[in-house]
Amino acid sequence: MIEVSVENFELEVMQASMETPVLVDFWAPWCGPCKVIGPLLEQLEEDYQGRFKLVKINSDDEQQISQAFGIKSLPTCILLKQGRPVDGFMGALPQGQIKAFLDKHLPSIEELTALEDAQEAQALLEEGDAQAAMVKLQEALALNPANDDARFDYAKLLILEGDLELAQEVLSPALAQIPRALRFDALSHWLACLQFVQTDPHGQWSQAQFEAHLQNNKRDFDVRLARARCWVASGEMPQAMEELLEIIMRDKTWSEEIARKLYVAILELMTPPPAKEAQTKSDTSEGGIALTTQVTQHDDPRLELISKYRRRLSSALN
Repeated sequence: MIEVSVENFELEVMQASMETPVLVDFWAPWCGPCKVIGPLLEQLEEDYQGRFKLVKINSDDEQQISQAFGIKSLPTCILLKQGRPVDGFMGALPQGQIKAFLDKHLPSIEELTALEDAQEAQALLEEGDAQAAMVKLQEALALNPANDDARFDYAKLLILEGDLELAQEVLSPALAQIPRALRFDALSHWLACLQFVQTDPHGQWSQAQFEAHLQNNKRDFDVRLARARCWVASGEMPQAMEELLEIIMRDKTWSEEIARKLYVAILELMTPPPAKEAQTKSDTSEGGIALTTQVTQHDDPRLELISKYRRRLSSALN
């Protein structure tokens, strides 16, 4: 349990809730029911073993925070996740009702373990140990099959390591979802390109063969698509998009818009993941508290290239 004031609110509540749910207990020294619920909350924080973080705010001393949350009576408890209030309750509820409230919103032990495995996998990847990272991601997915982040990272790593058959198996549940998430669709297209170069005769063509063939038949879209897939398989994404644009500009709807779909998938594959520390400096927190953070955002040169090809696609489709 941590006592919070306006000075440490941003760090202990807003930023902390991005990683772990934070339960804020608004109380006051004169409040009788607050003295009843306070020890219950502290015991539950211990019992839940890190599944949530408890902070206490003296509503009399920190009226700016209380007003921002619209506190009308005490005690009031508000749960925050990802920097935003998601639910709350007023009054000194019995322990059973508080546990039911928490269980409705908090991750299970299995989900937390899976998350820890996924985080360990990322650390192992940064250290260059792909095999150990795959083991951790496999464990995370086994503990929580609904963990789409672990599924995505595991499938992507399998593709990078060349285990295309297992990657297809890992991707299948995500590809069956409606609507299908763009990031999984992008992995599916990437996987298909790698499978194409292994199984299709065009996958063995040299660039000189493609060039010679297309000089005589610029509207052979099957060959253009084959060439684009070969470019994707070799990691030459801009060249792949240039070839796909040749199809789109001539026939936008050819083969159920496969050129556009692959082009969009490439843009998604090229897009770097958002950096966790990348936030815009602001004088107001997400909870409406007047605070200043000193966090900078670094530009990624890949974004300029992605923006360029998004504009070119838009121009070709219009």
